[in-house]
Amino acid sequence: MAVEEAAEYFSPSDSNASYLRAARAGNLEKVLDYLKTGVDINICNQNGLNALHLASKEGHVDVVAELLKLGANVDAATKKGNTALHIASLAGQAEVVRELVTNGANVNAQSQNGFTPLYMAAQENHLDVVRFLLENNSSQSIATEVCVCVCVCVCVCVCVCDGFTPLAVALQQGHDQVVSLLLENDTKGKVRLPALHIAARKDDTKSAALLLQNDHNADVESKSGFTPLHIAAHYGNINVATLLLNRGAAVDFMARNDITPLHVAAKRGNGNMVKLLLDRGAKIDAKTKDGLTPLHCGARSGHEQVVEMLLDRGAPILSKTKNGLSPLHMATQGDHLNCVQLLLQHNAPVDDVTNDYLTALHVAAHCGHYKVAKVIVDKKANPNAKALNGFTPLHIACKKNRMKVMELLLKHGASLQAVTERGETALHMAARAGQADVVRYLLQNGAKVDIKAKDDQTALHIASRLGKVEIVQQLLQKGALPNAATTSGYTPLHLAAREGHQEIAALLLEQGTSLSAATKKGFTPLHVAAKYGQLEVANLLLQKKAAPDAAGKNGYTPLHIAAKKNQLEIGTTLLEYGAECNTVTRQGISPLHLAAQEGSVDLVSLLLTKQANVNMGNKNGLTPLHLAAQDDRAGVAEVLLNHGAEVDAQTKSGYTPLHVACHYGNIKMANFLLENQAKPNAKTKNGYTPLHQAAQQGHTHIINMLLQYGASPNELTVNGNTALSIARRLGYISVVDTLRGVTDENLTATPVTEKHKINVPETMNEFLDMSDDEAVKDHEAQADEEEDAHKSLYVAHTVAWDTVKLTCSVSGGEENTPRVDYDAKLSLSSPGATLKYS
Repeated sequence: MAVEEAAEYFSPSDSNASYLRAARAGNLEKVLDYLKTGVDINICNQNGLNALHLASKEGHVDVVAELLKLGANVDAATKKGNTALHIASLAGQAEVVRELVTNGANVNAQSQNGFTPLYMAAQENHLDVVRFLLENNSSQSIATEVCVCVCVCVCVCVCVCDGFTPLAVALQQGHDQVVSLLLENDTKGKVRLPALHIAARKDDTKSAALLLQNDHNADVESKSGFTPLHIAAHYGNINVATLLLNRGAAVDFMARNDITPLHVAAKRGNGNMVKLLLDRGAKIDAKTKDGLTPLHCGARSGHEQVVEMLLDRGAPILSKTKNGLSPLHMATQGDHLNCVQLLLQHNAPVDDVTNDYLTALHVAAHCGHYKVAKVIVDKKANPNAKALNGFTPLHIACKKNRMKVMELLLKHGASLQAVTERGETALHMAARAGQADVVRYLLQNGAKVDIKAKDDQTALHIASRLGKVEIVQQLLQKGALPNAATTSGYTPLHLAAREGHQEIAALLLEQGTSLSAATKKGFTPLHVAAKYGQLEVANLLLQKKAAPDAAGKNGYTPLHIAAKKNQLEIGTTLLEYGAECNTVTRQGISPLHLAAQEGSVDLVSLLLTKQANVNMGNKNGLTPLHLAAQDDRAGVAEVLLNHGAEVDAQTKSGYTPLHVACHYGNIKMANFLLENQAKPNAKTKNGYTPLHQAAQQGHTHIINMLLQYGASPNELTVNGNTALSIARRLGYISVVDTLRGVTDENLTATPVTEKHKINVPETMNEFLDMSDDEAVKDHEAQADEEEDAHKSLYVAHTVAWDTVKLTCSVSGGEENTPRVDYDAKLSLSSPGATLKYS
């Protein structure tokens, strides 16, 4: 085992390196010569090894003695925390150990990992060194700092620290003489842990008997909560288990999660151990915190002999976990055919259900365990049993593509028309899962192609939305209605258009799907393609003569929607196919209004090149420029003005774009309009100028800008208010300070105490209303969430199932520092103790 010995890594000084090499070689004369030249006696290499460490490791007691005499630090530690005494003890250099201890070395010094010199000597079987250290007050109760991770559930592990003592490592390594010596010196029995656990692991009755000689507690617990009997049960070590029981070990000792030795033995399939524990009175119906009995454990792991023994001894076959799992569920999940047959022979209820009403047949269908499923149906299991959400075993088999199980279920009377709580048949389920072979088989065996689920969705709707081309073809070939509509009026073509599935859209059109079919809000598939930017589908629909100007009930055309959603390519395509750019909605909104509001410079420019009316007002008189001003779209405003937009166009209430920009505090837009000759003193019907509007909202920066452009602070509203009086009434201090010096305060005709009524410009209160589209989307999102939930039939019921092991290994590392890998994982879990389909 190498000790940080690498001369090539010594410090840059040649004399320092040579000094350390001399110490390691035991050349005392050269060591002294280098020290006379001024070399630091405690100089060390990059790993922290000094001359004392190197000489101690090699057993050069004369060099060690001289270095100590000259003042070397006897307890100097390497980077790993090892002193010269650690190193000498590990190397078995007994004379050096004596010299170091005589010179005051700390016999209980701990390295970074908690190793003491005594631990190192015990590990390497250096009996004389161990004896000397014990004689010089070395403590064998000091344990290493090694952490153990104990899995208490599938997704939670708890780390505890059960450090090794010198006794434990000697026992692990099989150093019998060292073990005996340490036991002789352990008069109070305080350092037996985890030595007794190790003896149980190794089935070492001799060591176990020695350990129990002066300590009658056979149930000593590790920090992870397990006793030596648990360990013996795990490994099937009958001899040491018998010894432990004879010495008073509790046969039903409950460790973490209430796991008993019988649970462990049953889970591991150690039949002889199960028999021993039962003969000694172990509770056959003991339950873990999650409700697992030994029979559950044996059934889940498929240990036929153990299951039979437990059943013969009266194990509770009807016992269930907290989530309602019976031993039959557990054996089924593990595909343990013989255990399933045993349980059924002992009259386990074949249709017993979990808390979610899942039967063993549901479990077999999910896992695809055909042989187990056949045994269960042969025992007259109900093939149409429904889980809490309405799923039958057939639904699950179809979703999971378990063809053989599906065929078996249908042969035994499973209903093709059974529906879930969402109204879905097995055909819906197979379509959603994309299982083309399952769909084909179901259709060949009489599945009704147009059965409607919740919201009137058919399998064709589902397949069209999800892009399942082959399934769509099969459904259409079997006569599925291409124009079937959901409760919101959506056809399969609407859904294909929304998701951009061009190939499916083409298939549907070949089968006569209507291009003009409208949702309850009056939207066609082209509207939907425009909304979601599905250019290829939009092109296909237009090529097939879809009406480019079809209007929804609110008057929106596909071009309106493209403008609202900033879909430039869609807008371009619609215009190429003759879409009218000046069509207005019921509120007088044109596509240009929407494009301007959204700030789409390119789309605004495109519409204007197609002769869109730049000054068209809606029913309130709002022009595209008003909407650009409202949302601070200066780039759009520039394009509009370049195409003849009226900078001072007024709404029905008299608001100009400048009023709007000032009201909303859009300083960039206000500046742009003023630069383009917008009138700073334009008045609304209530007499409000842009300055009044800015003062009302407290926009000081805009007020300063307006004043610079000639806005009059003395203009009065119809109620006789100046901008200053409004600001004062509303409490805008900075605005008041700005206007006070430029306003004639004798002009106001309204008392200051009178409450001010806020004046707000008209807004375009009509929004893109495609709520039925959103309803369908929400419905499908819900179905997708259900799909995600179905990815696992069972969520692990956390009782930490898979690992029961105690492994101890000790090996040497850098600078002869032992590494201890102490993995004491003792646990039980049942993946599937929660079976859930929601």
